[in-house]
Amino acid sequence: MTALPILSSFDRVRWIRAADWLAAGVAVALPWSTSATGILIALWLIAILPTLDAGSIRRELATAAGGLPVLLWVLAAVGMLWADVTWSERIHGLGGYHRLLVIPLLLAQFRRSAHGSWVIYGFFASILGVLLVSWASVLIPGLPWQGKVAGVLVKNYIFQSGSFLICVFVLLGRAFDDASAHRWRPVPGLVALAVLFFANIVFVVTSRTALVVAPVLLLLLGWREFGWKGLVGAGLLGSIVGVTIGMGSPYLRERLITSEAELQAYVASDAENSTGLHLEFLRKSLSFIATAPIIGHGTGSIPEQFRNAAVGQTGASSAAPGNPHNQTFAVAIQLGLVGAAVLIAMWIAHFMLFRGSGLIAWIGMIIVVQNVVSSLVNSHLFDFGEGWLYVFGVGVVGGMALRERDSAPAAFC
Repeated sequence: MTALPILSSFDRVRWIRAADWLAAGVAVALPWSTSATGILIALWLIAILPTLDAGSIRRELATAAGGLPVLLWVLAAVGMLWADVTWSERIHGLGGYHRLLVIPLLLAQFRRSAHGSWVIYGFFASILGVLLVSWASVLIPGLPWQGKVAGVLVKNYIFQSGSFLICVFVLLGRAFDDASAHRWRPVPGLVALAVLFFANIVFVVTSRTALVVAPVLLLLLGWREFGWKGLVGAGLLGSIVGVTIGMGSPYLRERLITSEAELQAYVASDAENSTGLHLEFLRKSLSFIATAPIIGHGTGSIPEQFRNAAVGQTGASSAAPGNPHNQTFAVAIQLGLVGAAVLIAMWIAHFMLFRGSGLIAWIGMIIVVQNVVSSLVNSHLFDFGEGWLYVFGVGVVGGMALRERDSAPAAFC
């Protein structure tokens, strides 16, 4: 089946190649510019849609990895009907789900294309540039370009730390693979680069989210390489490294002390600080879900729920955010336990998509686990940078994993 009758075979090849290059361009732009990323995504959609036939899209929609993101969008679209807010708020609420529709398109594209590595290398090269600029801004005083936070010149420290952490564990996974195959020459460079990324997180700028995600990925790496022994070893190693870093990094120690002080202030007097606000958002979210547990309050209802709960309150209780800083709660408030179940099923399906043993599977697993764990304290699927990182990561790397399976020789009994 052809994609569109108006495209000749030659034209279709050119559009496919353009779509691959544009996907790589999205990966390069994502760490640096929201505007450029949005433009490139629009151009990528224009290029990819004429090249996809109905059969390839149906194939991805019939799978859990491709179909569940679309099902979650459909639930959100229907959820606008019972939301007790203005239609502009309902439409705005649906906007957070739109990017999920891209996942089956990317799966179809990179199941077919042999150029998924362009996207991976493009993102890594771009993030490496961010790393070098971050270190330069700290180590070279007097540079004319400075960000809002020391060491963060573009995006924000949460996105930067999360991206650096992904690179740390991809590099370590590649180093283990090379060592297992007795390709020793690149191993020291891979480990050194991983250390450089991790040192930036520890000594320059970090997010508390990264501190939660790092131990989980370390345990996952230990399990991947050595099974149960690796899991125990990773736990011991993580404890030793954590204590050592805590003693050797004044920046990290200050972050932990500040978080503890904020927690105590919130418990004692409902103080309005970062830690207290996060806990207050979670507490209120549970009460919102309890009042509409099955189908939620409708798409776009989160700000209104928080505004109503803040009336007459003071301190942290008076805050009225646009999201609860927890992805599961962000969906459950709007779509109830039905929506939350679809979200969790989607994450499980994407995790299972990367159950293989190669580097591609490892990259995909890191992306999924990092998003799931970080979404305990953030609504990352609804955030621009983190949301598109997940969508393109799962879509591109998932398509590559499917391509590997399709091309694997069939087993004969």
